[in-house]
Amino acid sequence: MKRMFFTLAVTASMMAAAPALADCTVKYKAKQDDPLQLRAGEAKLPDSACGSKDAAAAALAPMLAKEGWTLLAIVAILG
Repeated sequence: MKRMFFTLAVTASMMAAAPALADCTVKYKAKQDDPLQLRAGEAKLPDSACGSKDAAAAALAPMLAKEGWTLLAIVAILG
């Protein structure tokens, strides 16, 4: 239950941080230490972050870091 609440809170905060008209969705993998937790998720990003995995990572990593997560990889960018 706690994990589900945390996942919903992270997703809601990421949606609030993204612009209302996000132009792409990225699939990513992230981790949290102590204890180790791994997560695969999706986030909406603005058009300026949709051009490459590096651009998406640069936009997404700070949003995840605010929630205590470290971005491991951008898996896919979905238009």
